[in-house]
Amino acid sequence: MEKTISFECGQTRHVIFFKDSRDMSEIRDNSVHLVVTSPPYPMIEMWDDLFSSFDHRIAEVLQYLKEKGKSLPAQQALRLMNEAYDLMHEVLLFPVWDEISRVLVDGGIACINIGDATRSIAGLFRLYPNHAKTIEFFEKKGFVSLPYILWKKPTNKPNAFLGSGFLPPNAYVTLDVEYILLFRKGRARAFPPKYQLRYESAYTKEERDRWFTQIWDDIKGERQIHSKLYRRTASFPEEIPRRLIRMFSIKQDVVLDPFLGLGTTTKVAAELGRNSIGYEIDDSLYDVIVERLGLNQPLLFK
Repeated sequence: MEKTISFECGQTRHVIFFKDSRDMSEIRDNSVHLVVTSPPYPMIEMWDDLFSSFDHRIAEVLQYLKEKGKSLPAQQALRLMNEAYDLMHEVLLFPVWDEISRVLVDGGIACINIGDATRSIAGLFRLYPNHAKTIEFFEKKGFVSLPYILWKKPTNKPNAFLGSGFLPPNAYVTLDVEYILLFRKGRARAFPPKYQLRYESAYTKEERDRWFTQIWDDIKGERQIHSKLYRRTASFPEEIPRRLIRMFSIKQDVVLDPFLGLGTTTKVAAELGRNSIGYEIDDSLYDVIVERLGLNQPLLFK
């Protein structure tokens, strides 16, 4: 039996499904106003087992490259690396993006925090541009790409260079930003004149000037120290969904996070007077999410 958390906060309702978000059949078509999420990043080694659990071919290709890759011609090794990379997007992320396309209202916005990956496999170091792969998918689905945000993490070491130190030409630029990609489904949402909830949801001039700039360099990553979460090195900082929800939704809207993780988007949506829906495939996080949300009422199981 799938676990479900359901609770109310003021006039808003929130539900979390512990299941695979490639199937979000619990959600009606055209009923979600905003998506805020940060998925597992393809080709980041800590997520290999997760991606492999969805398709055995990923595990097989990665294992073959580990065992035989250095003896292969470079072009053959690169083709296999690309095969694993493409599969990670195709078997897990693309089906979720398809569901997002279905459930978003016309004018609804998807905010996707995703980082690129760098990795050495088979003696070849290369970049895996996850953000570009995501943009390509959403544009093919007919979404409008909006100017994205670069989240520059102040916690990254400024002197963490890769490669040959001070000797050219074999050093590499360090990845020190993640992308917050913004996509709109069709034309902008329309509202009646003087719509009260929209005015109640307004931000200040100071907030507008700080938030609607392309580089966010004032948000620190949050290191996860919970004993049950040893496999997760960091959590989604609350300030990111807080800003995005304020920027791209109004009170009583429905906010969806199909990769909920520790429940951050749900927590922030509740605090900001929005309804929310979350999906998390790892039901071992149930107790952690309950604790983080401060729920002390009886919980409902589906």
